Amino acid sequence: MRSIALFAFPQRPHAVDGVARAATRLLSEGVDVIVSADLAEVLPSDLASRCEVMPASEFERSADMVISFGGDGTLLAVARLLIDTDTPIMGVNVGRLGFLAEFPVAALDEALDDVMNGAYRIVDRTTLSTEVNGIVTHALNEFVVEKSTQARMIAIRAYVNEHHVADYRADGILVATPTGSTAYSLAAGGPIIAPSSRVICLTPISPHTLTLRPLIVQDNSEIRLELPFADTAASLVADGQIVASLTAGSSVVIRSSDHMVKLIKRANSTYYDLLREKLLWSVDATRRT
Repeated sequence: MRSIALFAFPQRPHAVDGVARAATRLLSEGVDVIVSADLAEVLPSDLASRCEVMPASEFERSADMVISFGGDGTLLAVARLLIDTDTPIMGVNVGRLGFLAEFPVAALDEALDDVMNGAYRIVDRTTLSTEVNGIVTHALNEFVVEKSTQARMIAIRAYVNEHHVADYRADGILVATPTGSTAYSLAAGGPIIAPSSRVICLTPISPHTLTLRPLIVQDNSEIRLELPFADTAASLVADGQIVASLTAGSSVVIRSSDHMVKLIKRANSTYYDLLREKLLWSVDATRRT
């Protein structure tokens, strides 16, 4: 490993502390460290002077990998910047749950040892894409069409491969990847989907009809969401970021993208280990107290 880029939001002190620890360690091992200009400004000056500074969107030009410090939102931000590259991303969690950023900052030294020794694996995660107003947007977790702040409820007409599925009267609808199944979709009542599954999940958000349940379709499906009725206002959200405002008559087509996001995972850990750890599935329900 010759060059590693470190990413964090400068306004998050604990994340910046993690970057400083990692940069100090990596530089001592002879690894080139890259940071963005805004991050360099909040690092100790003597440490920042030893790092290469470049925009995060250009990390792939020099970095063999990127380590993000924060939570899943921070890793998603990096993934959006590097969506059309093969640069792997490792997430160090300085927040709470962290499904994507699965390396705890408390075990940072151990994680960096693994990086130095090549004791990790790289997995490919599928993404979704849509085009609105001529701009293509990608999502690693999910796209959401949700009600605007002015709306009490919206109606969304959903099609899969031109087949009418349903008219959803709800607070919104999610179109999630398997990776995103443990994020917003899970909170909305969607299923947990193994990341190797070749599927997309449509999950309604607080539907006003109890029979409208999550729907899983093949990942080669084309999903079209329409706002068919007048006086409708909604937002299109990609991985938590609003990317467009939608009005009556708007239509959004969502497909699987050709781009993959490469994530760095523990060498000796599986997805099911992660579920037991994060969702407390390891709790022994048969143990008597």
